Amino acid sequence: MTRFFITIFLAIISFVAISQVPAQSRFTNVGRIGLTINNYATFGRPTVRSNTQGPPSLAFPRGSGIEHLFEAGIWIGALVNGQMRVSTSSVDASAGYSTGGQGFEFTQTSTIKERSKLPNSSNFSSSATSHQDLIMSFTDSFVVIPGTSIPISGHQNPLGAVVELETYSWNFPFADFFVICNFKITNSSQNRWDSVYLGAFADMVVRNVNYTRDAGTAFFNKGRNGISKDYMSFYAYQSFGDDIDFTKSYGAIQFLGMDWRGMFFNPNKPDTFIKAGLPAPKCNFNFWNFNSIASPWNTPGTEQERYLKLSTNIDSSILYAADGPIVGTPANWLQLLSNGPLVSVEPGESFNYTIAFVCAKQKEPISKLPSNSNYIITTPASEAELLAAFKRTRSTFLGEDVNEDGTYDPALDLNQNGKLDRYLLSEPPNSPKTKIIASDSKIEVFWDKSAEYSVDPISRTLDFEGYRLYRTNIGDDLNLNLIDDANRIGQWDSAGNDVGFNNGFTAIALEKPVTFEGDTTKYYYKYTLNNLSNGWQYLIVVTAIDEGDKRISVDPLESSFTENENRVFPGTSVNNFGANAKKVGVYPNPYSTTAAWDGNTSRTRKLYFNNLPARCEIHIYSASGDLVATLNHQSDTYAGDNVGWSSTFGNAEKTTMSGGEHAWDLLSDSKTQLSSGVYLFTVKDLKSGEVQSGNFAIIK
Repeated sequence: MTRFFITIFLAIISFVAISQVPAQSRFTNVGRIGLTINNYATFGRPTVRSNTQGPPSLAFPRGSGIEHLFEAGIWIGALVNGQMRVSTSSVDASAGYSTGGQGFEFTQTSTIKERSKLPNSSNFSSSATSHQDLIMSFTDSFVVIPGTSIPISGHQNPLGAVVELETYSWNFPFADFFVICNFKITNSSQNRWDSVYLGAFADMVVRNVNYTRDAGTAFFNKGRNGISKDYMSFYAYQSFGDDIDFTKSYGAIQFLGMDWRGMFFNPNKPDTFIKAGLPAPKCNFNFWNFNSIASPWNTPGTEQERYLKLSTNIDSSILYAADGPIVGTPANWLQLLSNGPLVSVEPGESFNYTIAFVCAKQKEPISKLPSNSNYIITTPASEAELLAAFKRTRSTFLGEDVNEDGTYDPALDLNQNGKLDRYLLSEPPNSPKTKIIASDSKIEVFWDKSAEYSVDPISRTLDFEGYRLYRTNIGDDLNLNLIDDANRIGQWDSAGNDVGFNNGFTAIALEKPVTFEGDTTKYYYKYTLNNLSNGWQYLIVVTAIDEGDKRISVDPLESSFTENENRVFPGTSVNNFGANAKKVGVYPNPYSTTAAWDGNTSRTRKLYFNNLPARCEIHIYSASGDLVATLNHQSDTYAGDNVGWSSTFGNAEKTTMSGGEHAWDLLSDSKTQLSSGVYLFTVKDLKSGEVQSGNFAIIK
């Protein structure tokens, strides 16, 4: 009796604790992929299509507005005492996740914690797996919303699954386009699960939310799908639409494996299971239309229908038919990638299920179907980068498991620790620390030599080789893919070996290292870019490369682009008013319709005031003397973030400006558009109190 009451008491305490766990969302931000992950077991941010200024849903490249996901989640299906049961964390709901909503059957049991392998990260941990680990837990065990008496709609028969999720992301340029998700799933019920299937459900929608004007059904109905059996993946892409020229991208989910009772579940290598007298591992693909009742593209609404989707593969003759999702009419397709069966999972037993979200750009050429149609379909050539991404994602997950059988092999033990390690990457040198100084038509780039002391975790050697410098051209930012558009303009590497140019570092080495006010870093190298255009955004990246590792056929590796990207605007330097002060100006003047650097909306226009003091106040007036707008400028903190252009094409957190320039979006303080005409302005130096004035014209 005493033990009974203790058990009840502990259960009440646990329930109260769980009921106080808040719903949380985080998104990956170390690489080029931005994926929102929620501690209530869903992925994505469904409102991204209507609120583009918030976090991404599944953006690639991050910050581009090219989104790939409405919402996703996991499905767990099993037979319990002969009955089909399926617990789902996400289903095809028009508004996405809602607390207690039908099909959203998991409840958060922890907040989201973060770890990082990056030494400079505030979340650094020696136990981290990647550059950004996100860790959380959730369960399907509740049939009412914790802390309330409100039932979770349609969820009367939970499996009793307790799930611990860890997601892994990297910033290396060869690994910054995927997020790996490892689910540790425990049967916390008193019933055995039989014939267990796991599924990754998704509503993948590829659109550029910064450009499209589609809403409602028109936003969702332009997608197509494809599959890769070799890499156990499905992918989605956009087939047509007003933003098609600003998208050209794939979003995908890839199955990587399951670890169950010491065996590695791999549908491409089923022998381990077959030899043990177990059913061969399967990878099933299913697609259906949103809210459809037409077979075979019908939405599964009951547990029995969902279990059948999980446990069967759509007929290949239908899948590849002319009206199938791969080449058929574009529509709002839903996707389900499922794997099983696991013969059973006993009460208290745990296993791991691992998938990845993967993105890639479409390579040319793409094709049209039919010949007189605007509908885009992909080709093996356009999918080349996607398939390479699948290969890299899988090799990252496998680590030392080169044979893909989950068995330790001493000959493949790269770090010689006596066990099989997954998520094991050869690593490039650390990213050099950089200092950027922008001035009139010029950018000066300084960097330190910390990369030269990097030790590769596999070879255990100092394998630094050299540096590379990248720069974009003016106007590249309008393509929303600056990192891919960056051109290598210089490489300097160690002399006397068979790697690189062997040109040494004399051309960039400073006679003495320099430091800057408020920064104790010693900078040993410098490169100056001259004859640049003021007011334009340039992406500047300095990377470090290593020698590679011939023992394991690894080519020279390069440090992160995203960790070390600098967005730089050349322009006039600080011009404090007084003797010999320069005249404040405006450019372009006159401003005609749009400047070449503008976006395609009234919210993404800008002109510049230049030759400004360090701290000043700018007032803009109509020709009749009415105050139109007021701008406050502070050179040491200003990053152009007061204009809509920056949120669409820039990144204020990584921006360097020259100090003497300030952008304006040509909108009044009440955010109304201005008409054509002549406008007056004054600039007051807040230190000296002196004022300059001038005028400019807007022509539409």
